Amino acid sequence: MKTTATSFVTGERVVVFVVVSRILLSLPLSLISHGFSLFLLSLSAFLVEIRVETSPFLLSHFSSRRGASSGILLGAVTLPSVMISKLVQLSRAISIHEAEQDELAHVTMQYWAASASCCAILIYLSVIMSQVRKDESLSSSSIWLTRVSLTGTVLYGVACFVSLSMISHTGLNTSLKMLWMLFHGLAAVKLIRHLLCTFPSCASIGEALLVTSGLVLYFGDFLACTIAKIFEKLIPVDLVSISYGIKRTETGIIVQGLLLGLLLFPMVFRFVLHIYESSLRKRDARQRNCSDAAKSVLFFVSLLFFMVVAVPSWMQFVHDFNQHPFLWVLTFVFSEPLKRLSLCIYWILLIVVSVSRFYNISRSSKVERILLRKYYHLMAVLMFLPALVLQPKFLDLAFGAALAVFVALEIIRIWRIQPLGEPLHQFMNAFTDHRDSEHLIVSHFSLLLGCALPIWMSSGFNDRALSPFAGILSLGIGDTMASMVGHKYGVLRWSKTGSEHISFLCFRNINFCFHRKLIWS
Repeated sequence: MKTTATSFVTGERVVVFVVVSRILLSLPLSLISHGFSLFLLSLSAFLVEIRVETSPFLLSHFSSRRGASSGILLGAVTLPSVMISKLVQLSRAISIHEAEQDELAHVTMQYWAASASCCAILIYLSVIMSQVRKDESLSSSSIWLTRVSLTGTVLYGVACFVSLSMISHTGLNTSLKMLWMLFHGLAAVKLIRHLLCTFPSCASIGEALLVTSGLVLYFGDFLACTIAKIFEKLIPVDLVSISYGIKRTETGIIVQGLLLGLLLFPMVFRFVLHIYESSLRKRDARQRNCSDAAKSVLFFVSLLFFMVVAVPSWMQFVHDFNQHPFLWVLTFVFSEPLKRLSLCIYWILLIVVSVSRFYNISRSSKVERILLRKYYHLMAVLMFLPALVLQPKFLDLAFGAALAVFVALEIIRIWRIQPLGEPLHQFMNAFTDHRDSEHLIVSHFSLLLGCALPIWMSSGFNDRALSPFAGILSLGIGDTMASMVGHKYGVLRWSKTGSEHISFLCFRNINFCFHRKLIWS
């Protein structure tokens, strides 16, 4: 495929280049090695993205979302950029004695873990591309891009491990740190392959890369806490040199354990279902599978036991709760019943009124789905902004509970668990468009996580007062205005395959820069 230099320049890549350049220019001398690795990662991701988008075979091979750009560059640099920006903030705080070295060590490990995940996925993509060289249709420029991207990614991996070996304040020796980063990389590759194969056409490669690296980082952090606790209980402290992370709050442990438990539950349920069906076949050789009713009962019983007994036990092992974690939640809510229960009632009323109203509009009106969904962004502003001002700690817990409910409902919808599966599927389809798939609907997850992540990441030291509001303002107001203005007044389309107008993307890029200004250094 013949390409020109101008075809490599897109609005998304320009914005990423500006953001990464701004981060690199703000780095102190102590983070130069981190900045060099981020530069190599960005360069490798850029070359891999060009190579993927110039080969239709590769896009179809990965079963990515049709009609969307690969988004590899943005997906690869987003999480490491956020982590290194947090490191810049903590470096400033340590210099004025407002933060401790333990917090810096924790975020440093998170940065390298996120980078290792993205680097491993880029290496995996490069290896896949190198196997396509036997195709005679590939041009010399495509082969050159493949070689350069693979070389750059490998150089990044070398820089990552060399810089990681110089970190001495994490309590881990070099071999353990390298093994831990390798674990993140292998887990990320395994997970993105599973995600793209299990849910084809549900996400672009960049979106899958971002979700995968985030999940691996989130799970790895909780697993590290568990391993450290095991060593602390089984081996005397003076014989082990594992000191990972910082002091965690009860709310953080509950949210983390609850979400990870729900993400692991499908594997647990498959195992339980397999055992149950095996026992049925032993009784009656003609009966191969259990009935839908029995499957539903088994599902809800397993879910109840796993989330009420197994997961809370895991939480109590990692963190010293004085009572059952769910009882701690009730105690926390009723510690200020007037404010927190009033917020709950306000949220329930707003959700019921808005959802019923928007659902009727979606069935009887010709309003575009993309505009109808933006009303939920405005609803998020009405829900979360008062809570962030009045009850920020309670909002952290509420975000975790809402995400847990979304994950549970999506599992029920995908597996069509009676009696909720089919009605829930029909209800959710009323708000989907070409960006979603019946295999997996992610729009509500994107909205909730976009509002929650800036708030969660602002915990600890934070020298920017507006950073917790970044997600709510950007998604609730900025992204909504981008869609409405671009849809109603846009004339020129950005590309032949895409549906976005230039005015829409200009507003979105301005919104992205505004979001970066609020939360990044």
